[in-house]
Amino acid sequence: MPEPAATTRPLAHPETAEIRLEGVLHALSDPVRLSIVRELAAATEELACSFFVLPVTKSTTTHHFRVLREAGVVRQTYRGTTKLNDLRRADLESLFPGLLDTVLTAAGAEAARLTGAGA
Repeated sequence: MPEPAATTRPLAHPETAEIRLEGVLHALSDPVRLSIVRELAAATEELACSFFVLPVTKSTTTHHFRVLREAGVVRQTYRGTTKLNDLRRADLESLFPGLLDTVLTAAGAEAARLTGAGA
C-alpha cells in the first residue's frame, strides 16, 4: 500500500539562515525536548509524534514539538493525519558545526551517569 502523501497543511519552519544559536540552545535545554531529539537522532526514519512516550500531557507534548520546530531543530510534515518529525541535522551542522553531536554525546554520558548512580 503506498504511503500517504504529505498534506497541504504547511507548518511554519525557519529557513536555515533564520535559525539562531540561542533558540537552538533554549530548545535543547529542556529534558523532555532533549529526549525527543535523542530519539530522533537514533532513528533511521521520520517518527510520528505518537511514537514518543513522554511524561507530560498531550498538549504539553505539542508545545515541546512546536518549540523544537520553531527553533529549527526539527522539521515536521503531515502525512495524512499523522505529523512526522525529522531532525534538521544537516542544517544545524552547517550553521553550528559539531554542536548537535556534542550535545547528544553529553546527554548520553549524563544519562549513563545518572542510570549508573542508581545502581
